[in-house]
Amino acid sequence: MTLTTLAALVPALPFLASVAGMLLGRHAPGFVRPIAVLPTLTACVLAVIVASRQGTGPATDVGTRLTPTGSVPIDLALHLDGFAVLIAVLVGFVATCVQVYSTGYLRDDPRYPSYAALVSLFTSAMLLVVYTGDLMVLLVGWEVMGVCSYFLVGHYWETPQARSAAVKAFLVTKLGDVPFLIGIFALAADAGTFRINGILTEAVSGGLHHPTVIALLLLAGVAGKSAQFPLHTWLPDAMAGPTPISALIHAATMVAAGVYFVARLLPVFMLSTTVLAVLAAMAAITMIGSALAALAQDDIKRVLAYSTIGQLGYMTGALAVGNRSAAVFHLLTHGAFKALLFLGAGVLIHATGTTSLAAMSRMGDLRRRVPDAMWTMGIGLAALAALPPFSGFFSKESVLRAAEDAGDGHVAHVPSAIGWTVLTAGLLTALLTAAYATRLFLLAGGESSPLVRGESEQRDDSATPPPGTDKPTHIAPVMNIVLWLLAVPTVALGVTVGALPAWFDGTPLTPTLATSALGIGLALVGVLTTYGAWRAASMGPADPGRLLLGRLHRHAARGFHLDAVCTALFVRPLLAAADLVRFLDREIVETYVHNAAATPSLLGTLVRRGQTGNVQTYLSALLAGVVILVVLVAAGA
Repeated sequence: MTLTTLAALVPALPFLASVAGMLLGRHAPGFVRPIAVLPTLTACVLAVIVASRQGTGPATDVGTRLTPTGSVPIDLALHLDGFAVLIAVLVGFVATCVQVYSTGYLRDDPRYPSYAALVSLFTSAMLLVVYTGDLMVLLVGWEVMGVCSYFLVGHYWETPQARSAAVKAFLVTKLGDVPFLIGIFALAADAGTFRINGILTEAVSGGLHHPTVIALLLLAGVAGKSAQFPLHTWLPDAMAGPTPISALIHAATMVAAGVYFVARLLPVFMLSTTVLAVLAAMAAITMIGSALAALAQDDIKRVLAYSTIGQLGYMTGALAVGNRSAAVFHLLTHGAFKALLFLGAGVLIHATGTTSLAAMSRMGDLRRRVPDAMWTMGIGLAALAALPPFSGFFSKESVLRAAEDAGDGHVAHVPSAIGWTVLTAGLLTALLTAAYATRLFLLAGGESSPLVRGESEQRDDSATPPPGTDKPTHIAPVMNIVLWLLAVPTVALGVTVGALPAWFDGTPLTPTLATSALGIGLALVGVLTTYGAWRAASMGPADPGRLLLGRLHRHAARGFHLDAVCTALFVRPLLAAADLVRFLDREIVETYVHNAAATPSLLGTLVRRGQTGNVQTYLSALLAGVVILVVLVAAGA
């Protein structure tokens, strides 16, 4: 097969699997799991073949006219370069792991057929976004992902949390998609084409007349999809969905789409320093704010959700300083270790029946009950904390190196202030990330601090752990296999740091000694400080986050009240406006319509009553009318 045929099959196979799953889910339930897993696995294998064939060679760009529009045509196009094919491999690999893991995690769920079909459609939409060379086709995949996320986040629709989270995710992302759509049309009108290569050609040659306005409109959609400040509030609440879906959304689809879009069209964003400044400010606020919030969360999935927001901030920060290679490298490594962390958290939730870290810390030593999950989560958290030699260290340091270069004035069109902003925020976030990663591991490990344990033993020497806490918990083998499979790229992707620039744009990714030493030092400070706070706890199960944040803890635990601010500024006024419209409709418009119908009816009733059939009555009325007319005429004379 040709390269383009293979590439076309990559998004097509999960789409066909989705259709088949929807049609056969009830009538042939035995085929649901093979239909969910095998097409996605095949798509992943084909994505690897496409990546190996495309390699580091010139981009492959082919297309056919989909429809003549009379102005800017729409093409069904493929655009394959090293950066797109690697992202497609990531999407296929994580989606396959999620589908396989779900066969064990949701094996008793009666709605598994529809769930698996939606996951396949979700995967197909993201692969379409990655491979397409036309912005209108990209928009189709972009919107399909939003619809799929609504249904998947609301999978447990019986619970009010899931219903509320699904609606919130849909509305917040749509809030960003409206200016995003306008920006795409404005960009196409400026460039005269929806084809991505044509738009990039116009951007490089200076053919775009309104780059600042267009890029700011596009950034609104990116902020919504990739959960960046101030449109990030939907992502922590989306944890009400099944854990495998959280892994898919956070690691390879949905939130990755916004970063991918900016990376693909980076020359357009580089045309305006205003846009780069906005992107840098958004990244800095997102990184620091999400890291502080993660340090205060009790729900293990919300900790990981806020960590995703922060890591996406690193990626947008790298894009703000003009380094696509560092952003995409961190996107790749983050996809591996974040999928591992969420699926590992799913095993812990499966074993304990709770998402609360405080509850887990009281359940005995989970490292003996679910050793595979704890070992692999330790690997994932080390990568998240950017500790060498794990992959997260190399990708995060490449982002810091890119920011340092921009701060030193070595990047054209990027003011040094932007570089220093991203670098400062990135270093502070590195310290906070190591702190909340350490806190999560200590609490999820199922042990209170040594001091707390000693005091407990002194108070009650006969106390025994809850029944079964020292016994390994039964976990479906397939779930543990997936965890170890994801641990491989979490460790190994770091060794690709030297080869990746050839797949992107040739920008070096090797960290400098200064950024590496500073990053490692801050990470170790975060680890050791958190461990010290954990050991020093004197009341209840140790929560280092509460000790480290002090008075800030209450605000950080609530996401710095951004939801409350949005409710006060937008939700309540909109609800009040809706109440006003409803009042006007019911009390005024409906009253008018009712009266408009009642008046002719009343007149008809009066006329009908006058029609008695009595000739004398008619003659009397006629005579009375004549007399009245004569009197009026006489009076007028």
